[in-house]
Amino acid sequence: MATMTTVPSYNPSLWVRICHALPRLDFSMQMRDNVFVPVSWEYQQTLLVLSSLSAIALVISLLVVLSFLIHYCCCHRGDRNEGSEEEEEDEDGSTGHGYSGKKGRGICCVTWVAVAAVTLCCVAIGIGFYGNSEANDGMYQLTSSLLTANYTLASIDLLISDTITGLQLSISGPLASMEELFTGSKPFLVSTRNCRRLSENVINLLSSISLARSSIDTGLGNDSGISGASITPLTPVPPSVAPTVVPNSGLMASPFSPGWAANTLMVNEDYRWLSYVLLLLLDLIVCLFILLGLAKQARWLLILMTVLAWLALFLSWGSLGLETATVVALSDFCSDPNAFVLNSTHFNSRTSSDVLDYYLTCNRRMNSPFQQLLTQSQRALSNIHTHLSSLDRNALTQFPKAEKSLRDVQQILNSTEGNFHQLVALLNCRGLNKDYIDSLKGLCYDGMEGLLYLSLYSFLSALAFTAILCSLPGAWRSFPSESEEYEDSDSESEDPFTSHQDSKRFLQWQPWL
Repeated sequence: MATMTTVPSYNPSLWVRICHALPRLDFSMQMRDNVFVPVSWEYQQTLLVLSSLSAIALVISLLVVLSFLIHYCCCHRGDRNEGSEEEEEDEDGSTGHGYSGKKGRGICCVTWVAVAAVTLCCVAIGIGFYGNSEANDGMYQLTSSLLTANYTLASIDLLISDTITGLQLSISGPLASMEELFTGSKPFLVSTRNCRRLSENVINLLSSISLARSSIDTGLGNDSGISGASITPLTPVPPSVAPTVVPNSGLMASPFSPGWAANTLMVNEDYRWLSYVLLLLLDLIVCLFILLGLAKQARWLLILMTVLAWLALFLSWGSLGLETATVVALSDFCSDPNAFVLNSTHFNSRTSSDVLDYYLTCNRRMNSPFQQLLTQSQRALSNIHTHLSSLDRNALTQFPKAEKSLRDVQQILNSTEGNFHQLVALLNCRGLNKDYIDSLKGLCYDGMEGLLYLSLYSFLSALAFTAILCSLPGAWRSFPSESEEYEDSDSESEDPFTSHQDSKRFLQWQPWL
């Protein structure tokens, strides 16, 4: 039973700790701390420096490819002359097909290097698809937890507003009628006014519970001036379609809204997932058509794939830089998420740090910041119930006309007590803390793992396309041109031995001749 009642906890993974421990340098090459402060320019500099490593790797790849291109363009002329001399020497021993031994070995080597690079690219594509799926699963868990938290907060706001509205209706309706009826009886009038005073006290106490209104931007003004007419109730619906309020201006809702964050993340995640799928499909198409071009010895196809390979090379190194900055920033956040939430003005602009700390940690030793308000409200509702029971026993015999008003007040009180018990259960830290922990696990476990796999994919695909660009020029330059194929066909047709063998083979398969 002890394990069932413990609050689920979050611990940073090994990859989070490793990435969080990476050294940080700014533009002036000075060490910076690794505290997650995304709005700080110094922190942004450290991420840009880490992203620039992929730019340096891109420059190195371009230099390597350029050196191979210079080798094929400039130094290949001497190889042609040597190859022509060797072909003249080996002309008697050759059959008119293929190439000499040295040239054949060179072509075979270049072709197999291209095939090995394409195979590495295909492995990278498989890793990329897996990483994209893992990142999408993590973001789905994050948005689902945020929508569930938004549903809980909307339910809290609805219960508070319904309770306040019901008590205000009882004050302005049946309690006011009972005061008029009990004007001639001072004890009954005092009990009725006590019920009115206690109801107003409960309204003030519930109005001071600002958790839901500070977390869901309902457009309310000052909490101390809340009245029944100014409260806009939110009807709870399933988390998948939970109502959210989108801020009128600004990039982020202030105060923070889980529903707004979930909708924003879902839209961005759809674009991210689709972008990676298109990039993976581009790499896959390039790899498959390169293999087809090598098999068919189609020079035009390999030239076209070379152009697309250049595009894929730039996209691979660019995505690696973006993924590096994202992984490092995410590791900084996941290493201590509570500190960022407590220090961020988007979260604590209208919510005290004690309330945030209570729901983020959900420690048994911590008392609820609403415990005193809820206790006083519970006592006030119990006193109202006591006064109404006394009036039910003593006043109805003398004032039978007050029975209807008294029953209305009792009915409102019963619904108010039911809403109050649900409110106490929802204000407990376990539900919201579980949503918070689930969102962290989705973001920092699956999301982090997916980004690492995507980084590995980008690195391997960049290496593969670098090798492909180095080997493809040598491969398609070694293919026989159309004039050479035409000369080979002419030589075969003029060879009497070949023609005689072909005619003899044809006659063997024609028994009727």
